[in-house]
Amino acid sequence: MKILDPMTARSSQSGSHDVSPLRVVCAEEELNGQAPYDSRAVGANFSMKTSTTLSILVPVYNEEYLVCASLERLKPLGQSPLLERVEIIVVDDGSTDQTAAVLGEFGRTVGEAPSGRLQWQFVRHDSNQGKAAAIRTALSRATAELTVVHDADLEYHPSDLLKMVQVFLEEQADAVFGSRFLASEYRRVLFFRHQLGNHFLTLLCNIVSDLNLTDMETCYKMVRTGLMKSIPLVGKGFEIEPEIAIKLAKRGMRIFEVPIRYAGRTYQEGKKINWKDGIRAIFAILRFGYSDYIYAEDVYGSQILGRLNRAPRFTKWMADVIRPYVGEKVLEIGAGTGNLTLQLVPRNLYWASDINPLYLTYLENICRNRPYLHVGYTDGQLASSYPKEQKFDTVICLNVIEHLADDLRALHNIREALEPGGRAIILVPCGPWLLGTLDEVLGHQRRYTQKQLTELADKAGFCVETVLEFNRIGVLAWWINGKLLRRRTFGFFQIKLLNLLTPLFRLLDKFLPLPPLSLIAVVRKPRLESH
Repeated sequence: MKILDPMTARSSQSGSHDVSPLRVVCAEEELNGQAPYDSRAVGANFSMKTSTTLSILVPVYNEEYLVCASLERLKPLGQSPLLERVEIIVVDDGSTDQTAAVLGEFGRTVGEAPSGRLQWQFVRHDSNQGKAAAIRTALSRATAELTVVHDADLEYHPSDLLKMVQVFLEEQADAVFGSRFLASEYRRVLFFRHQLGNHFLTLLCNIVSDLNLTDMETCYKMVRTGLMKSIPLVGKGFEIEPEIAIKLAKRGMRIFEVPIRYAGRTYQEGKKINWKDGIRAIFAILRFGYSDYIYAEDVYGSQILGRLNRAPRFTKWMADVIRPYVGEKVLEIGAGTGNLTLQLVPRNLYWASDINPLYLTYLENICRNRPYLHVGYTDGQLASSYPKEQKFDTVICLNVIEHLADDLRALHNIREALEPGGRAIILVPCGPWLLGTLDEVLGHQRRYTQKQLTELADKAGFCVETVLEFNRIGVLAWWINGKLLRRRTFGFFQIKLLNLLTPLFRLLDKFLPLPPLSLIAVVRKPRLESH
């Protein structure tokens, strides 16, 4: 990594920031691995804040005449009381004109001046890789709570970014899009056919994603940084615009729109997008509409779990099996994106918990307008992470303890969270002989026999009411994929087929001469504890 004009970075935790104004690196020398994002930024409750931080990603290609003026327009953002810190990450995507020299001179200028709340980084690609690649390079360096892309021309007005920030502070927004077609103070009148093309692409994206956007192709898409980093962006050029919109929709994120001003360029003024990009956008919308690749690889196995969530009939089957044992004051550990939760509510009190910050954000969204539903972080092994001063008559813990190093400690903690006489419903994978690659990618440390599960519950101080055998047909698919073929995910069509055939599997399950894929132990905390 090559750093030019280095300056020591300083920051204050009191809200006043004096940070390094300039950092220039060569992107190709950066390590592929990067530090995990701060999960607190994903689940932050912006509605309780009056200010935040913003990363502005600026992809640049052959803009020697406009880039300095565009970057100058960003400077007033550092004076806004809404923004504690603004980091501006400029990526020169292998420009062949004098853009690199212009940026070098601009970098020296801002490096010599007091920066206030502004922090500048300048990065260069050795060759042109496309807008999406420049955005990915900049995104890997983003550290603020919010992220937005700003083109290196003069078509957009950075002051509109403050209106978008305000939505995050007033609403539990995950993303805010700036729409050029909502009513705004003014806009430049330009190409009618371009506008028709934008409306068509937005319509097609809305059909695929079931959104009601007015401007899918807008450059100004402001997203929580942790969320943005958790989305696998694979587009190569302008395809990144529908990709972001569709993948946010598939993740169930809360998206808002605000009107922004727009002063588009003519081709004589340097506009680069053309009809070929429109054709590529159509194919991108169809491609990303079909794909379920919506989670970047992480330690939680979010992608494979997200794919399994595409079988809602299977989730309903599971919910129907455990429903007779569920009370009115419920703690669900490992709630994921709330698929099972929504099958079991309403209840007098329902506490949905997880350790995955992406899932916690999703759960926060679904608990709105459900006053009985609460969301929190609960680590099964960590007693201090359980809801304080609250006892439950039911704890649901499905597909959790097999991930934990100390499953006995987790059951002890679950027992402590229960009222005397309360139930725990524990689902675990069955059959140590089935342990394979799918278990590995999901983080399973073990699979259980019925004897092992009942002995574990007994050691934890529970009385076992019953052990249910669940999903015999699933043994075949798990053995073929995880043991025979050694796959690390389920195929898209396999999950679709599972969802389609679940009603038949429900009818046949108890008659099939196969071992179950899962065991469900229903255990009870004694009403009188013996010490």
